[in-house]
Amino acid sequence: MTTDLLHPFIFEQSAVRGNHVMLDKSLFKALEHQTLDPALKKVIGEFTAASVLLTATLKMQGKLILQLQSQGSLQLLVVECTSDLNIRATAKVSGELHGHGLTQWLTQGQLVITLMPEQGEPYQGIVPLEGDNIATMLENYMLRSQQIDTRLWLTAEGDRAAGLLLQKLPQQQEYDLDCWNRVQHLAGTVTDEELLNLEAITLLQRLFLEEDVRLFSGREVEAFCSCSQANVTNMLQMLGLAEVRSIIEEQGSVEIQCDFCHKHYVVDEDEALALFDEDDDHKVTH
Repeated sequence: MTTDLLHPFIFEQSAVRGNHVMLDKSLFKALEHQTLDPALKKVIGEFTAASVLLTATLKMQGKLILQLQSQGSLQLLVVECTSDLNIRATAKVSGELHGHGLTQWLTQGQLVITLMPEQGEPYQGIVPLEGDNIATMLENYMLRSQQIDTRLWLTAEGDRAAGLLLQKLPQQQEYDLDCWNRVQHLAGTVTDEELLNLEAITLLQRLFLEEDVRLFSGREVEAFCSCSQANVTNMLQMLGLAEVRSIIEEQGSVEIQCDFCHKHYVVDEDEALALFDEDDDHKVTH
């Protein structure tokens, strides 16, 4: 039995829905090739749990990309989650991470949320960071940019992470008008230990004992990196012949390592030059 599951649920006769997620083996696999400070690993775990919770609220087929960008010691934090709940995550750090709080690592930071549907145009929202933790930052984004009331409770420890999401859906018929205020208060009593260790049905029964909650079947979450030789080829073609030749002259071949899974790709001179038309010499020099 896998413990890496996303469970949707709804409160009957209301406009409130929710998701619960637990990550274990999937998070370990997603981060196993990266050397991370324990405090940073906790933040990545929470960010990854949040990405799954939010992706599960979307109707599109494609992927959601969450990014924290800053000029501070934590320069970049990226998590991707597909509509099939495949996850990957990485971080880029400059120097030492001083202090234990996320806000101490971020300078002039911004939150970037990108939706990449399989059909249609990508959408990207960029906002300044508001809040001192991942949950608050995402709640503020959802309210200000999407006009959707959203509450998140996130935690991570070691190679495990978990989270709970509540959302009030706009323009939906509701008969229990106090439900949103009531269940927010009840969910706010949850502890990190409960999030990490209780199955969805047990947690919801404990938090919402007197509420009419319908829990749906769980969906499995898995780690999967989408890097490939084909993606490397596309990247080299985008760089152009002149740049690729410059790299080969300096290094003898083109070597690329995936930031997520750390898989190593090597393209030798003949393979690299074969990617370009003979006319490219003319295109580059004129």
